[in-house]
Amino acid sequence: MQFLIEYSYLVLFLVIFLDQVGLPLPSLPVVLGAGTLAGMGEMNVYLATLVSVLACIPADYFWYHLGRSRGGKVLTLLCGISLEPDYCVERTEVSFERLGPLSLVVSKFVPGLQTIAPPMAGLTRMPASQFLLLNTLGTVIWAITFIALGYFFSDTLNEWLSQFAELGTVAVALAVSGLLLFVLVKLLQKRFFMRSLRMRMLEPSELHEKLSAGESPYIIDLRHRLDFVDAPFILPGALRIPLENIDSHHELIPRDRDIVLYCS
Repeated sequence: MQFLIEYSYLVLFLVIFLDQVGLPLPSLPVVLGAGTLAGMGEMNVYLATLVSVLACIPADYFWYHLGRSRGGKVLTLLCGISLEPDYCVERTEVSFERLGPLSLVVSKFVPGLQTIAPPMAGLTRMPASQFLLLNTLGTVIWAITFIALGYFFSDTLNEWLSQFAELGTVAVALAVSGLLLFVLVKLLQKRFFMRSLRMRMLEPSELHEKLSAGESPYIIDLRHRLDFVDAPFILPGALRIPLENIDSHHELIPRDRDIVLYCS
């Protein structure tokens, strides 16, 4: 507790920044804790809000710049470092397109969207000034919301924190174990997901051989519209049906031929 009080602003900044960069550090409990410490008079509520916002902006702009300069490659990078199964990128692409610029305002409140919204804004060539304005507005609303929750419920949260702190080294062990368990579960979840894909994976060279040999598998391009705009190429003879529209086009898919699906 004394350590957190003494280095509270530094801890708050680092945890939020590393979370926004993409590391598996849940920053929400730390933001709530900052509000609790502010309610106890150990932190300045306005300064805690400012630090939270300043921790987000550089990381978000980093992802925005990568999305603008690298396009769809940045989504591949996100898939690589994310602990979520890769289909979450497809879901958040759909959410981003549906919400448009508003997604930057609400992204911090939506798991998955907070990571992919900045690079998607860059990929869609949103002006930097508009991105900074909307992203800052959303970050300020997010910081104020959860710091205020910690502030107004500081008595209850402080009681829980005090009971937890009384455990001493056991508390540290529980906190570290909880974080490691969270990461382990996510890694296993992703590994099983990727293994299920590999069991049905067809290498590009294998598909090329089939086509060269005169075989005629039915090829469906599942890429989201934003992915297609970034790389407007399609395999010969493929039918484009974005994954989110597959249910409404199922009658186009034959039942008597091998089907090859590909996405980004």
